[in-house]
Amino acid sequence: MFTRFANQSIADALKDTPVVLITGARQTGKSTLCRQLVKDGIFKGESVTLDDPATLAAALADPLGFLLDLGKHVIIDEVQRAPELFLSIKKLIDEDRKGRRIILTGSADVMMLPKVADSLAGRIEIYHLWPLAQSEIHGKPSGFLKTLVSKDAHFPSRKSNWEQIIQIIKAGGYPEAVQRESEARRAKWFESYIIAVLQKDIRDLANIEGLTQLPNILQLIATRVGSTINLSDIARLSGVKNTTLQRYTALLEQVFLILRIPAWTPNAEGQFVKSPKIVLNDTGLLCHLRGEGESLIENRTTAGSFLENFVVMEIIKQLGWFDDFLKPYHFSIHKGAEVDLVLENRKKQLYGIEIKSTATVRESDFRGLKRLAELAGDKFQKGIVLYTGEQTLGGFGGKNLHAVPVSALWAP
Repeated sequence: MFTRFANQSIADALKDTPVVLITGARQTGKSTLCRQLVKDGIFKGESVTLDDPATLAAALADPLGFLLDLGKHVIIDEVQRAPELFLSIKKLIDEDRKGRRIILTGSADVMMLPKVADSLAGRIEIYHLWPLAQSEIHGKPSGFLKTLVSKDAHFPSRKSNWEQIIQIIKAGGYPEAVQRESEARRAKWFESYIIAVLQKDIRDLANIEGLTQLPNILQLIATRVGSTINLSDIARLSGVKNTTLQRYTALLEQVFLILRIPAWTPNAEGQFVKSPKIVLNDTGLLCHLRGEGESLIENRTTAGSFLENFVVMEIIKQLGWFDDFLKPYHFSIHKGAEVDLVLENRKKQLYGIEIKSTATVRESDFRGLKRLAELAGDKFQKGIVLYTGEQTLGGFGGKNLHAVPVSALWAP
């Protein structure tokens, strides 16, 4: 079993928060995490899943009675299947805020459902569980973000192996897929997984006629990771109307298969890109959808978008248990400089991260970071180029600009 670093934060939340919601795509380990909370004695109560037809029927028939029968401490799995429960949860929490503790898990973003967010405002704490981060697979918390935001700390040089990096990208972070012994077995798992999510989780959210079109749309999105999304282009290739495509991509986002990274734009005139980038939640899934494997080892250019998706998601996973607030963006100027990932704290201070699949770095690799620093002024704190070499390097035209091995992402 893998250790999830969100465990302690969830344990702390249960001390003073009546409802804890754990969201994440199907098979990311939400139920396993809940079982661990019970095993460790952090939570004591009954556990039910709404994937069970009889349990779901009881919850839909009489939401309040269903909850009362379960007791004051309960875990309800796959709660998106019965959004009718939320008003009854609100009623019970308002009657006994200190005595009740409810853990909810959802394979879809239930906070996007009508009236759900309002019903639990001020009563709920939300945690998101992505597929495993590399530091969770290795069982050692990463010090990457702490070093990034620290003024005095520096990234040490790290051993790096290109073939190993590609193997990490191909395996991804889904617990079941990571433990498969061969690529063929992993491919079988991903095939079944995609069918389960698209036919079950999305059907729970919307009764759509074009369910058979979603695999093709997801595949088209996968070919465009690392770039700003052009829905009109995907609509043309898929034969789906633009308005329908917007609905489909929103559903894919709601079941956490894709994630939009908004654009950071300064308070200045210029041809700044304002469209979001889209990344897939897992590079194992990305490799499966694009049919890429060993060929990535030989072609670093092709591997670039896979590495970018991997790094962006790895950092987003770490943000889930990092103490400081950092919001992810990307930065780009039309036909000009760009930065793959920009992290902004509550003080509007910026940390820029450029991602390169090369084993060496050049002065030109810092072009986007330097432009970002010019626009942000004193708000710019640090810029790094994550690359596949081994040395941490400075001297790129600024004391806060460094090249850092990508393996620093999972180093303690």
